[in-house]
Amino acid sequence: MNFKEFDSINADFEFLENWEDRYSYIIDLGREMPKLEESLKSEYNKLSGCASQVWLILGTYKKDGIERLSFLGDSDALIVKGLIAIVGSIYDNVPLNDISTVDPYKMFESLELLGHLSSQRANGLNSMIKKIQDFPNV
Repeated sequence: MNFKEFDSINADFEFLENWEDRYSYIIDLGREMPKLEESLKSEYNKLSGCASQVWLILGTYKKDGIERLSFLGDSDALIVKGLIAIVGSIYDNVPLNDISTVDPYKMFESLELLGHLSSQRANGLNSMIKKIQDFPNV
């Protein structure tokens, strides 16, 4: 699997010297994400278990005969939107059959981010990951 976008984020993180800069970078990732259309911000797409409002839209598409995950997300909090961007860099375009083999926690550990999230943010991140991991089985 190719995690080029995540690898770029990881390289940027290593360059940043302190957590204030890293949080600012995560917020910038959130700012760069496109906003979801209001019609997509439905209760169906809303994720429970998050302190902020979070919407995830998961779908599939075929490329080279392989069914892949498509990922859209949004939040009313920029730092959460930045976390959505990082999760998207891990899972967007991954073949559905490979979703269960992806270890997002190991990837987040490489950013040394997990220990720097509040318990509410960590719960929200877990909810995002669980929804994605459960998606192929729905």
